[in-house]
Parts: sequence; C-alpha cells; structure tokens
Amino acid sequence: MAEHPAILDGAEPLSAVGDRRGALVIHGFTGCPQSMRPVAEAFAAAGYTVELPRLPGHGTTVEDMAGTGWPDWTAAVEEIYADLAARTDSVVVVGLSMGGALTLHLAAEHPEIAGIVLVNAVAEADDFAPLVEQAKALLSSGERFMTGVSNDVADPDVVELAYPSMRLTSLISLGEATVTLKQRIGTIAQPALVMRSAVDHVVPATSATLLDSRLAGPHELVVLERSFHVATIDHDKDVVIDRALEFADRVSAPKG
Repeated sequence: MAEHPAILDGAEPLSAVGDRRGALVIHGFTGCPQSMRPVAEAFAAAGYTVELPRLPGHGTTVEDMAGTGWPDWTAAVEEIYADLAARTDSVVVVGLSMGGALTLHLAAEHPEIAGIVLVNAVAEADDFAPLVEQAKALLSSGERFMTGVSNDVADPDVVELAYPSMRLTSLISLGEATVTLKQRIGTIAQPALVMRSAVDHVVPATSATLLDSRLAGPHELVVLERSFHVATIDHDKDVVIDRALEFADRVSAPKG
C-alpha cells in the first residue's frame, strides 16, 4: 500500500466545538487550511462550532493531487457539511476562490444553509475557458503540470502555503465543473456576502459581477481595496473576518 505524503506544517485542518451555530470554512485550489485559518479561528473565538477541512490532494505535495478533482472535493465538503449540520442548528459556509465555488455547490444542493460568504470566488466559467484549453493542450503534449497561481498576496510579509504548480487534470476538472455551476447560481436563494479584491491576479472581477447579478437571494458586494487574491491573509483580512462574522451573526440561529 502506497504511503500518503506528510501534511505540510501549517496545512492541518481545524475543528472547534462551540455552540449550536456552525461555520464551514473552505480553502482554495492548490492552497490549504493555512489561507483560511484566521477566518476559522475568529469564528471559533466567537463561539461557533467550526470545521476547516483540508481538501483531498491539498496541503501535501502537488504530486498528491493526481487523480483528484471536482467530484472528490465536492464529496469531501458534502460529508463534512452533513456532519456539522447534524451537530448544529444552522450552518454558514465561507469559501475562498475554489472554496467559494464549493460553497456555491453546497448552497445549490442544500437550501437549508443559513448563509454563504464568498471571497474572490470562482464563478464565471467563461473567464477560465482559455486556461482550461491551455491545460488540455499541455496534457496532450505529455505535460502533467503548469505554473501555479499561488501566493497572490499584496502584503510582502505574508506567504501563502500553496503549491507552486498545478496538476493539469485537476485544473481541467475544476474548469469544467464551473460551467455547470454557473448555470445553478440563479437557484441559490440564501443570504450571501460577496467579497472581491480590487486587484486580483487569479479570479477576474467578472466572477463577482456574475454573482451580484444572478444570486437569487439577498446579497451584498464588498470590495477589498488593499488585498490581492488571497485576501483572507492579506491587508484586508480583518475586514474579511469582521464582515463575515457580522453577516453570520445576522443569519445564524440564536446562540444555544
């Protein structure tokens, strides 16, 4: 039996037992829980019962992503959501980048979710089509990896713990899944807080614009002026945390 590679220091998942309000916090593609740990810890400090999972193929080595894709990531968040929902009276889901796409998936599947927070979420499939086609061409030529999109952070003192390259098959799986996901955005009626960075070198502003125009429920769009893509550990991390907690307190079940 093949041994699994060791989890990177800082990439460990987080679980915290709190009251009957749940918070599921989801990191992005090629990243790990490190990028969302400040958010998860803030929710835990506020008394929420929190789960911050490490998605399959993440937080170890980029070679470990082999064979993993959208079905694996959705299955993982579905399982942990079901467990968290069974232990709480309400659940808010917070996602960064691909974690935002997974948040949208959960919201479409589970209308009982109390609310969603989307930080630079992947949503506009059209923007990623050229990258997916490039990945397919590289795969056809025998390549397995391409240069990654990690560490898009404005703060020079902060480094995202993420892979420097991307597994082509995993990227293609994500890109193809966004096509279907885009068609479901109009069915999502939960309250939503959409946050996007004014300068994002990974996810164009069109994803936030799409969400703002198509989400069926009440929602608010917040622009993060001082951060790049990984805003949860960047200059605006306190803004992200404060706004996410304020939103969650408003839509969650009473403390108990």
